[in-house]
Amino acid sequence: MNNASQRKLSALTGVRVHSVRPGTPVIFNIGEVLAQLSEDFSSVTASKIRFYEEKGLITPQRTPAGYRQFREADVERLRFILALQRDHYLPLKVIRDYLDAIDRGEGPENLPPGVSIAPRMVSDELAGELKSRTRSLSPDQLRAESGASAELLDALLSYGLISSQDGRFDDAALHIAKACTALSAHGLEPRHLRPFQAAAEREFGLVERVVAPLVSRRDAASAARAAETAREISDLCLGLHSALVQGQIARMER
Repeated sequence: MNNASQRKLSALTGVRVHSVRPGTPVIFNIGEVLAQLSEDFSSVTASKIRFYEEKGLITPQRTPAGYRQFREADVERLRFILALQRDHYLPLKVIRDYLDAIDRGEGPENLPPGVSIAPRMVSDELAGELKSRTRSLSPDQLRAESGASAELLDALLSYGLISSQDGRFDDAALHIAKACTALSAHGLEPRHLRPFQAAAEREFGLVERVVAPLVSRRDAASAARAAETAREISDLCLGLHSALVQGQIARMER
């Protein structure tokens, strides 16, 4: 990123590049970057940062000896990537689209619901906003936010469509409950939806088989690649499923 792009990004994101003297941005080595990020993102490692560089999401400068040099804008860029991965499980391809839009001076489209950036990188305020969206919901909160009745939630639990941990529910349970509430208006009850759970488990089995060689390596970079590959395969499977169903629906119109 050249100086003009960096100034534009700083203006758009609200991230101020601190300087030791005018025109001289602060430079961090990879260890200092990890020290800044590890409190909020305990899973971040040097290998994961190098993986993001390999994927073209960040482009740290290099010294003549080949050592990476990170600016404040690079650190904020990493916060953006890590927050969206952790809190919204977004694939790197989608995150890269957001970053490309920011680099072009545009507003990223189709951000996760409730996330608003105008556009800017993850400042402390936005990092807190994103983090707060990975929530633990009580049964009452789940009912209120999903619109589901107590009877419907009991049925979803009974049929294994949602699960709780210590009596609390995550965002996945909320999305499932919302979808099942809408489907119930069409007469589709949880007992009718069990095939979806079975299909999801079979799909996950396929994904696990593909990424198993990466998972077995047990290093951070391989784990990051495994998670990203799993998301990519899942997106492709969902696309295939949608296309197959839409094809059947199209035949109804013939």
